[in-house]
Amino acid sequence: MGEVNDESVQVPSATRSSRLPGFHRRSMEERWRELALRGDLTPEELRVLCAMDAPHLDVVNQMIENAVGVFALPLGLGLNLTVNGRDHLVPMVVEEPSVIAAVSLASKLVREAGGFLAEANTSMMIGQVQLTGYGDPELARVRLLAGKEQLLALANSFHPSLEKRGGGACDLQVRILPAPEGPHAEPLLIVHLLVDTQEAMGANLINTMAEGIAPLVEQLAGGRVYLRILSNLADQRLARASCRIPVASLAGLGTSGQDIAEGILQASRFARADPYRAATHNKGVMNGIDAVAIATGQDWRAIEAGAHAYACRDGRYGPLTNWTMEDGHLVGRIELPLALGLVGGSIKVHPGAQLGLKLLGVSTVRELSMVFAAVGLAQNLAAVRALGSVGIQQGHMAMHARCVAVTAGARGADVEKVVRLLMERGNIKVEAAREILASLQAPLPP
Repeated sequence: MGEVNDESVQVPSATRSSRLPGFHRRSMEERWRELALRGDLTPEELRVLCAMDAPHLDVVNQMIENAVGVFALPLGLGLNLTVNGRDHLVPMVVEEPSVIAAVSLASKLVREAGGFLAEANTSMMIGQVQLTGYGDPELARVRLLAGKEQLLALANSFHPSLEKRGGGACDLQVRILPAPEGPHAEPLLIVHLLVDTQEAMGANLINTMAEGIAPLVEQLAGGRVYLRILSNLADQRLARASCRIPVASLAGLGTSGQDIAEGILQASRFARADPYRAATHNKGVMNGIDAVAIATGQDWRAIEAGAHAYACRDGRYGPLTNWTMEDGHLVGRIELPLALGLVGGSIKVHPGAQLGLKLLGVSTVRELSMVFAAVGLAQNLAAVRALGSVGIQQGHMAMHARCVAVTAGARGADVEKVVRLLMERGNIKVEAAREILASLQAPLPP
């Protein structure tokens, strides 16, 4: 394991840039030194980054049940991202080749066109309380809404510090849903508790509130409460990002900017028309968002659930992004729910999550949501740009060839030599890589 000079000169955070030309060509030690310089990382944080200080087993044992060890995944940096005029280094934990390269390339295209613009709602989450055996549904609704202030006060009593910080339970709604069994069965009566969770994702505090108000819900409306839990469809907590790129700037991959723009527009049309395409389209979006979520200690499963449910909001599964042509510019937009946090959960105990957030350089959870949305749009841009021109496999194959070369035993400078020969031959398989490696390592004839 290489060492990093702990005495590296540190750059003030205001001067940091996500533009690191040639970063992928540097050695691991050189990358660490660059991060110490630009990211203001301490020696202890560098040790975490270098996998010299994985979470202690005592910490792991407190995070999950039946812990037996730590499973590692690659951590890389997405580069070139500018959101609302501010640069961000994007920590990404992912095993799929080309994801980080793709987001870095797309972010560079957008950066040169002015960067991403983004916005996010406040951290409003929904807690759901299910009531049955209530009698007349409209009468039950009236009783519950009449007790709204009493229910909100009770909910906030479980987390008074949250209310003092300007958050907490702030509204209550009552929904009457048709019974899934048909009109002969009791309609579902659902109480929605709306909670501003501030800088937390908020799952635990919302569940506490929902469980806490259940007895009063029963008392006010009659009947019996069953489920009381948050909803991961965080549609009150949306993030949006957009970008605007001159068509000429899209040129590359042996294709004109106009042709690439048309390919992107056709990919967007396809996703809007066909759920089968939209599912893969959105998977590409989540490639980036999930990778940043894992690197920063977020609940990526909740994010996935919310995103895909939101994609069905019009009654049919559709894309999370949309691409249009406006005044000679390709314009991309994304909107999705993002329940994120800067406090609570694994963030407090996992050194890698803390380091990821520091590298990202955000100060509020709303800013974090904006960065996530921009990463999702950048990942989608990279995918549809390739799909609409040379196809997705060209970039994937180069990364896949590198994995094959390493699997075959190549190390150091031999890796790039094997990759080049595999690509030239068009036979990217382990056996072929082993043959190439053997020929490279064979002794020269006397």
